[in-house]
Amino acid sequence: MIIGRRLAATLSGVFAALIVGATAAPAAAEPRPSQDPPKVQLVLDVSGSMGESYSAGQTRMDAAKQAFNEVIDGLPETVHLGIRTLGANFRGEEMTDEACRDSEQIYPVGRVAKAEAKEAVAALEPTGFTPISHALREAVADFGGESDNSRRIVLITDGEETCGPPDPCEVARELAAEGIRLTVDTLGLTPKDDKVRTQLGCIAEATGGTYTAVQDVDQLTERLGQLVDRSAEVVVEAPAVVEGASDDCAAAPLLRAGVYSDREEIGEHRFYRVQLAPGRELRASVSVAADRPVDRDYAVMLRLLDEDGQELARGREAGHGRTDVISTGLRYPWAERAALPDADADAGSAASPSPDANGDGSGDGEESVLCLEVSNAFSAPDSVQRAPGMPVELTVDLVAAADSPSDVAAFGLARGWVPLVLLTVTGLVAGVVWGLVRRVFA
Repeated sequence: MIIGRRLAATLSGVFAALIVGATAAPAAAEPRPSQDPPKVQLVLDVSGSMGESYSAGQTRMDAAKQAFNEVIDGLPETVHLGIRTLGANFRGEEMTDEACRDSEQIYPVGRVAKAEAKEAVAALEPTGFTPISHALREAVADFGGESDNSRRIVLITDGEETCGPPDPCEVARELAAEGIRLTVDTLGLTPKDDKVRTQLGCIAEATGGTYTAVQDVDQLTERLGQLVDRSAEVVVEAPAVVEGASDDCAAAPLLRAGVYSDREEIGEHRFYRVQLAPGRELRASVSVAADRPVDRDYAVMLRLLDEDGQELARGREAGHGRTDVISTGLRYPWAERAALPDADADAGSAASPSPDANGDGSGDGEESVLCLEVSNAFSAPDSVQRAPGMPVELTVDLVAAADSPSDVAAFGLARGWVPLVLLTVTGLVAGVVWGLVRRVFA
């Protein structure tokens, strides 16, 4: 009986390996380190409420100044840092257009002269309102032109936006959609204020940053230092920004091997073209980030189509509950010296690019243009903003394929009634073998 169980387990493992082989994970493109210095901008709230008591007999403004001084003393030499204020200059009692544009760059982004940076912070006194949206846009402009490296903004505030619309969360999404590798981390000095926590959390989430409710000056200093130090870490090259077609592949961009970023609205389809040559294998993966409140059930699908729109392979992933990102992938090999099944010859076989221009399977043909389709099944309440779309990261890799692929993925067995037949036959064979084993070893 023990022998029978071992044999059955072995057979089950073989069948499982056969099926799993068709869905092997795609390989990511190899990143290259960036040469541009990392840049971080500290955006400090200097509104009137920053003069209120915070911890250890200090005001919130005093705590922020102390934290800034300690962080500047320990600043990594490789980091270019700037300091911007919001609400530091307007002294009126009523909110006006001037109050809502009250944001100033008090130290430019670049190499830091520590004494000068500390002096600029020491002169600040709480006075104005809280124009967060305006300050975020100005802080991004402070970074200057294009950069190969990431840009980090650390926003320190004790209150929510007082000048909206626009809502600062919407502004953060718009800035992130511009493809400038922006991350906004937020530090809240009023941890018990639900409105502040919700707004700062949304700003951070929209840009891939973090939100922290800081309880006292020690925690503020520690967290601020961590975020600045994180900017000095090695950063890989940014994904190339691309805009996929929204209707079909006719107008889709042609992608080479690499990593790409795009935006896709809820329920939208995006199309991209790729070239596959004989003897190569396409490996593709996609990730969609839920950067806004979405409903609990969701899914993402990646499909590979031929020039006639017939599906060659697919990857799909679904989930339920809270998520930050959902990913899936596919692979499609094209043997160099073995002609793949013709879709017109057998309705149960997947369509394949012609092995070569002459149709003799010698592998000397031209590249075929295929189509990658990215779709999602997210949904959200009507109050949730649809534009800009959710962040999409697409990885395309082309590797050498086996000369005569034995992998079932090479024959397109991942769709239609073919997998049903395969699973049925597999089940019947397994059942017969299991019955024989029980009779012999019972």
